[in-house]
Amino acid sequence: MIYADNAATTALSSNALQAMLPFLTDVYANPSSLYSFGQKAKEEMESARERIARCLGCDAREIYFTSGGSEADNQAILSCAHAGERMNKKHIISTAFEHHAVLHTLDQLKKEGFEITLLDVHNNGIVNPEQVGKAIRDDTCLVTVMYANNEIGTIQPIKEIAEICHARNVCFHTDAVQAIGHLPVSVKSEGIDLLSLSAHKFHGPKGIGVLYARRGIPIESLIRGGAQERGKRAGTENLAGIVGMAVALEEACDGISGNMQKVTALRNRLIDGLSQIPYGELNGDPKQRLPGNVNFCFEGIEGEALLLLLDDKGICASSGSACTSGSLDPSHVLLAIGRPHEVAHGSLRLTIDEHTTSEEIETIIQAVKETVETLRGMSPFWRDLMTGKRKHVFKA
Repeated sequence: MIYADNAATTALSSNALQAMLPFLTDVYANPSSLYSFGQKAKEEMESARERIARCLGCDAREIYFTSGGSEADNQAILSCAHAGERMNKKHIISTAFEHHAVLHTLDQLKKEGFEITLLDVHNNGIVNPEQVGKAIRDDTCLVTVMYANNEIGTIQPIKEIAEICHARNVCFHTDAVQAIGHLPVSVKSEGIDLLSLSAHKFHGPKGIGVLYARRGIPIESLIRGGAQERGKRAGTENLAGIVGMAVALEEACDGISGNMQKVTALRNRLIDGLSQIPYGELNGDPKQRLPGNVNFCFEGIEGEALLLLLDDKGICASSGSACTSGSLDPSHVLLAIGRPHEVAHGSLRLTIDEHTTSEEIETIIQAVKETVETLRGMSPFWRDLMTGKRKHVFKA
């Protein structure tokens, strides 16, 4: 099997697993308990919090544990929105190609009377900071722009956007779920007020994540019933997951330079190979993108059929976000960058990591070429394109 869907989830680090085991068997006490057994668990939890904070360049008191990136996105956005509402500021700015954890939360706020501005995204998949500045109003309470897109991998000018927000006294949140562990991120030096991350995207366990909130940002609890996380997130903490996340994040950050160099080279070879397929195009900027992300559209095929045939060849891939895999609609991300519906349906996302080999890259290239050719040979739509009954979107 060749696993090329690391944007959906990653394999658990063996060191993270070993670090977690004692907290599933021996040190299993509730960190909120006052007896020494519970306090030992709390000490380990706070140690993990401090280590995670060092990786992000912030204070441990600014780290709140969540169940993952989606919860952290919800908490960040709702907290800032309701804080803004108390000051008669009910305008929020985001982009049209955010993760649905952001977009659906904004839909909820729209029903509560907030005005939402979704900025258009250029066809290269990169947000223009000037657009953000022009969209900010006196009643803007929040700007939320993802650090790196989960489908097409494009990296946004986060520091520039944050500077524009701060100049207008507006809070800035970034969904960094795809970026953390794969790109060097420092919340202080980049001016980030709130940040969301999820452990399973960088070889940590599933079901655990972090909301970073700069000191002074008012955070409201989504889950009520206890005083955990300084009263901001009720429920007994997932101690094993927290420890595993800390170990995985430290590993990722320690090896980030070498991994970026290796994975970027593999990514570029994969892009070069798939670019040889006629009537196909890379989605998103070819350089300002995550090291391991490759996303193509091919005319004349359906993405679902492509994935199933690649699976038969032992290759795990996706056509977009794993969170929307049950949807028959084309990717909102691809539509946002201007891909027409019929082309957006024929998308392929391949996301590799430092464990991917050069041999696997060559196998993927050959398998995709063969599969696209097979599917086009069975497609009436493709026949219409080749006979001139329909016009091509891409060049050969």
